[in-house]
Formats: sequence, C-alpha cells, structure tokens
Amino acid sequence: MAKILLVEDDALFAQMIVDYLTAQQFHVEMTDNGKDAQALLRDYNFDVIILDWGLPDMTGIDLLRDFRNRGSMTPVLMLTGRDKVEEKEQGLDSGADDYLTKPFNMRELTARVRALIRRTGPSPTGILKAGHISLNPSTHVVTKNGEEVRLLPKEFSLLEYLMRHPSQVFTAEMLLDRVWHSESDAGTEAVRTCLKRLRKKIDDDDNESLIQTLHGVGYKINPKFAGGESL
Repeated sequence: MAKILLVEDDALFAQMIVDYLTAQQFHVEMTDNGKDAQALLRDYNFDVIILDWGLPDMTGIDLLRDFRNRGSMTPVLMLTGRDKVEEKEQGLDSGADDYLTKPFNMRELTARVRALIRRTGPSPTGILKAGHISLNPSTHVVTKNGEEVRLLPKEFSLLEYLMRHPSQVFTAEMLLDRVWHSESDAGTEAVRTCLKRLRKKIDDDDNESLIQTLHGVGYKINPKFAGGESL
C-alpha cells in the first residue's frame, strides 16, 4: 500500500482527497501547514507528496525547496489554482515532478499519483522490528510472530513513530503533536485510547507490553524488545 503525504490547508477539500485516495487503496497522512509537513518528512518516508502551493505559514514552493535541499527525492505533485505558465515553470523548477491545477477530477489526481509511483518505485524503507513485532512502512503491514495484525491508520502511525524512535520517551502531548498533527479536535485522551487498542492487538499475553509506560513521564518502546531496521 503506497503511502502519501497530503499538505493542503483547505480542510473540506483535503478530506475529499483523503477519502477518495483511501478508497483507491492508498494510505494518506494529512496536514494543513508547512511546519507539521516538515516534521512528518523528517520522521517518515512517503511514496508521493501532494503539496498545495498556498499554505498558512509558508508557501508550498518554500517547503519544496527545503525538502529538495536536504537531498530528498520523493516525487511531489503540486496543487494550485494558479494556471499561468510562468507559475507552473516556477513550481517545476523548484523540484516538483508534476503539476495539477484546481479544480481537477479526482480520477486524474489518482492517475498522476500512480504514474509517479510507477516512475520512481516504492520508497526504500527498511522493515522496523521490535521483539515479536515487524512493521513494513512501504507495504503498511504489521506482523506479530509472523502473523499479520490489522491496525487502524492512526494505530499504525503511532506504532511506526514509536518504533522509529525506540530509545526516546514521549509524553501523550508530544505524541498528539507528532502523530495526530493538526487534527484540532483530538486530545491526549485520544492518544491513550489508541495506545490501549494498540496494546491489545500487538502484545503477547505472556510477556510485558511492547510499549512501556513510564508513570509521570511518558511512553517508549520497551528496551527488552527494542530492535531496529532491516533493509
């Protein structure tokens, strides 16, 4: 399952894109600002980035230039209401791989995303391992003792984030900021509820929990199970 980052500040329009792409069997992470997008791009690998030109805290062009200056080669599809040739040229010269002018048909968006994935292939992401759990970011598959475990999208994102930072402790507030990002209606109780569901799915009854709670401090991958990444 290809993983897509959508950076779009129009909440209604963004949700339409997420719903459509999800129905087409893509996994989509969404944020509405450049700062959160930069954090996501530091912590995760994506197969395609769909990037709006106009963002509240920076332009999509600025975000794209920063991304390319760090050596990242993930294909980027720019979205904009600008249709002048000079502006399209600016986007492409800044590192965009394709350009789509609003309004557009969702089928065309999907076709362009698939074309970018075919052109570049899946992202070179290693499998993350911790104890009896393996997580493949590229295929979006988690296995427990070799058997696939079905996780909800936010459960997967939370587990992936913790497994990518096995030695770090995160408070519920930090996880809310870094995994839920700009979903303003979510609170720390959503983090705790997600952790509870996740533990039920990934823990072995006879062992300690893979996700350790440090009371009064936060959460981390249990050092007994900390593994790493296999390429």
